Amino acid sequence: MSGDTAEGDPVRNAGPKKGEEGIQPRQRWANNREFILALVGEVFSLEAVWRFPYLCSINGGVVFFIPYFILLFCFGIPVFFLETALGQYTSEGGITAWRKICPMLEGLGIASQVLVTFHNIYYIVMLAWAILYLIFSFQTPLPWSTCDNVWNTVLCYNHISAFANPHMFRPGSNWSFLNNVTTIDFTASVGYENSTALFSMEKSSEMEFWFNRVLRISDDMTLYHVSWELASSLLLAWVLCYFCIWKGIKWMGKIVYFTATFPYLILIILFISGVTLPGAAEGIKFYLYPEFRKLVYPTVWFHAASQVLISCVLCKGVLTTLGSYNKYNSNCYRDCWLLCAVNSATTIFTAFVVFSVLGFMAHELGEAETNLIASGPNLVFIIFVGAVSLLPVPKFWAVLVFLLFLFVSLDNQFVCVDSLATTITDLFPHHLRRRGHREILVLVIAVICFLLGLPFLTEGGLLLFHVIDTFALSEISFFTIALLETIAIGWVYGADRFYDNIEDMIGYRPFPVLKYCWMFITPLICGLKLLENITEMETIYLNGYVPGYWCKLLSTLLMAAPLLCIPISVLVAVVRDSQDMALPSKELRQARPHKPRLTLCKRVIIRAQGLSP
Repeated sequence: MSGDTAEGDPVRNAGPKKGEEGIQPRQRWANNREFILALVGEVFSLEAVWRFPYLCSINGGVVFFIPYFILLFCFGIPVFFLETALGQYTSEGGITAWRKICPMLEGLGIASQVLVTFHNIYYIVMLAWAILYLIFSFQTPLPWSTCDNVWNTVLCYNHISAFANPHMFRPGSNWSFLNNVTTIDFTASVGYENSTALFSMEKSSEMEFWFNRVLRISDDMTLYHVSWELASSLLLAWVLCYFCIWKGIKWMGKIVYFTATFPYLILIILFISGVTLPGAAEGIKFYLYPEFRKLVYPTVWFHAASQVLISCVLCKGVLTTLGSYNKYNSNCYRDCWLLCAVNSATTIFTAFVVFSVLGFMAHELGEAETNLIASGPNLVFIIFVGAVSLLPVPKFWAVLVFLLFLFVSLDNQFVCVDSLATTITDLFPHHLRRRGHREILVLVIAVICFLLGLPFLTEGGLLLFHVIDTFALSEISFFTIALLETIAIGWVYGADRFYDNIEDMIGYRPFPVLKYCWMFITPLICGLKLLENITEMETIYLNGYVPGYWCKLLSTLLMAAPLLCIPISVLVAVVRDSQDMALPSKELRQARPHKPRLTLCKRVIIRAQGLSP
């Protein structure tokens, strides 16, 4: 293709210009496999382990696949491809890519980076939990399997007790002889999706280990006393993350060969062993049992939209950044379809593992699967560790489960940190794209995020964790960004012009339906989901503790932070240059500059801007 270098990139990206000695050229993936593996590691997230199975259980079992796949094709894939192609076309990170496409919408990129910063601070806390559990997994017996520890209370029971005295562990059983307390059904779901009331009077040994030993939860939810045991795990997590990306994608591209594939090996081992457990078939039957009547409920479709948004890693700027490392002629369209297929297959396959384990537990405890299903960290740190305690050679399975948890978390974390570092570097290339400067930048990000993560390790850290998860990373922010991204490409930059850019990169035009998704279908889905989120705002309470005014204020500020970036960037663009605030950068290659930017039914909707190639 004319105008390309030997690397397949436009001449404008070939390297430093005159007078810019010392500035290193922007890195590229060594090959397409590295890009694929990096994104495979990113889309295989913890939500596939603990959120999708829960959503299936409450939304009609296998019937949930219907809205999930419809919204994947109408919402997930269009936005996934848009963000990836945007990065590849502009060869820029999450902020500067939007600056080049449409200066007044630079705030979309800033908002995404605010969200990914929140993610980098709190998500790695789960990696610290996994590291601590992995260390405890080498003890004999497993510390969460007994009630003989200093953190246990008189209400504690383990599964041996349940088998010996089954009549005492049924719904409605009276335990008032212990401190005059009547317990609530110990099998009640400690849900994470619809309610954040994670505590009740049930006191299994796994719960007491999780809440009393690991989290050290207090009644007043103070944020003063840091668990230095967890802090050490968090420090180790950041050290691992730092050395996975400190040298840039040339180094990270080699790391993902292991970190992206090893979790699949563990998952296959868990699947093979899981489906052979007694009761596993009943658990899988519960997973696949269809309830077609659920399809008429809007909530089911809204849950599917949320799952697609999360599992496809949309609106964090990560896809744009990883796509920007591609060569100009890489077939990102094919890769996006492949990655979305791998993501969906992984999510569905992981649910088989989860439900086989739940079926085993239900069989062993004589309970229904509906009494055991949970979402969020509780599924891993309470339900799964309880199942591990019942297996032969429990230490082996515990190590395997938390290695899976560790590598899935690590992959998600270091890709997001790299995205933030790359975006900052692209904002200040003259200062940061020099030898040794990236290592310092990543170190600064790691240190700052580590320090900001310490409050999550206090006695009230779980409350702060839920505040960030619910409000700072609110679905309102993500769906607002997705809505504006599709409008920006479809109606401002011009869907036909973007199609021309894509054709110039990959050699052919994508499926025409994507254009209409960007223009009509995806914005409609985002708008309906936003209405649903606004009318059903969540509240947080833990262990009977209702947060005060400070929590509401913090939640409001965290939710507003990314969204305010968008109107502010528009105002800045108006003041700076109102004439060209909607025009793309002249540095961008335009294959057909005189062609209309948008046509519908052979009618010109938006005329060409007459840019020179």
